[in-house]
Amino acid sequence: MTKVGYGASGPGTPAAARAVLPRPDQDRDLETGSPHDEGDDAEMSTRTDRSEPVGTGTRAPAAAWAGYAACGWGLIFAAISFYWGSGGRTLLDTIGGSIERMALAGDTSIYVAVWVTGLLKMVGAVLALALVQPWGRRLPRRLVALLGWVAAIFLTLYGGLLVLGDALVAVGVVKQSQPIVWKPLWWHLWVWDMSFFIWGLLFAVALWSFRRSVRRPR
Repeated sequence: MTKVGYGASGPGTPAAARAVLPRPDQDRDLETGSPHDEGDDAEMSTRTDRSEPVGTGTRAPAAAWAGYAACGWGLIFAAISFYWGSGGRTLLDTIGGSIERMALAGDTSIYVAVWVTGLLKMVGAVLALALVQPWGRRLPRRLVALLGWVAAIFLTLYGGLLVLGDALVAVGVVKQSQPIVWKPLWWHLWVWDMSFFIWGLLFAVALWSFRRSVRRPR
């Protein structure tokens, strides 16, 4: 014969039954969900979001430094072009040839050409930044990649061929009809022409970084 006791569930309810029956507050938890459980779910969701793979593009790859270097590289040489385009004459003797003579003579065409090249270098600096900045991934991906490829290939080939020609002249493989002016030659070999070659390589690395950043995990 079951013993009847008195407890929180009211008189007349067997003690064994009270032990297995859910409490009223448990019923409410089952129907609406307890705030503690919701907090746990939210915390777990936050942890899951933070552990998403890098391939989603939320964090730039390690090679992104090349994009910043290419941007700075372009800005430096653009500033030099603007300086010459504004009438500056420092380091003009390191250019040599007809360009130096036209600049010293005040030829308008050379100043216009220098300003155009300076603006193109500014555009290249912005493009390099777009390859590694988050706002660059909001631009049309194929267009940015195409411009990056054009810049990388053109600058690398253009600078590489110029450096090769300078080196061949410097070692005497290529003979010139006029005596060599060594100061402009060394500056073109190690600074002006080499700068295009290095800039192209930086663009190539930045483009590789861009392609990794926009790649989605499969």
